[in-house]
Amino acid sequence: MAVDSTNSKDKREYATLGGGCFWCVEAIFERIDGVESVVPGYAGGTTDAPSYESVSTGTTGHAEVAQISFDPEKLSYRDILDAFWRAHDPTTVNRQGADVGTQYRSIILYHNDQQRKTAEESKQALEESGYFESPVVTEVKPLDTFYAAEEYHRHYFEKHPYAGYCTFVIRPKLKKLNLL
Repeated sequence: MAVDSTNSKDKREYATLGGGCFWCVEAIFERIDGVESVVPGYAGGTTDAPSYESVSTGTTGHAEVAQISFDPEKLSYRDILDAFWRAHDPTTVNRQGADVGTQYRSIILYHNDQQRKTAEESKQALEESGYFESPVVTEVKPLDTFYAAEEYHRHYFEKHPYAGYCTFVIRPKLKKLNLL
């Protein structure tokens, strides 16, 4: 299902980010003050109405992403990006740890021109900082359509805290970021 994230009636803003498995991205951002909701999904590709199964083949062009709704009075888009950079390795092409494929690429899908500018500046500042030895390969491109993932992906870490992926991948990331 495609989701419209341009509700002008409220003051919340949205960020759509991919940094590997969307279960990780969701678990991290759900724990950040000022984030109102996190919805795992698919974006950045060309296939209409993608499913987990189709995205997993790597042929849809979509990445696993999370759409983050946040209160800009508590948290800025730049703050969101700072957390994003710390939450994953933006120097690996189509890979995060053992997750390999275009669906796991590092990607920022901006919602407007100001987000584009902020994302590009943030990426450049990260590159220039020398924090990573390798170049930052994160894509920065406009969000076309966000497709919410199937319901069973929502709040995955909370529902399955002792599943293998949660125990060996998500939990260590949360500890590293002091979110657990």
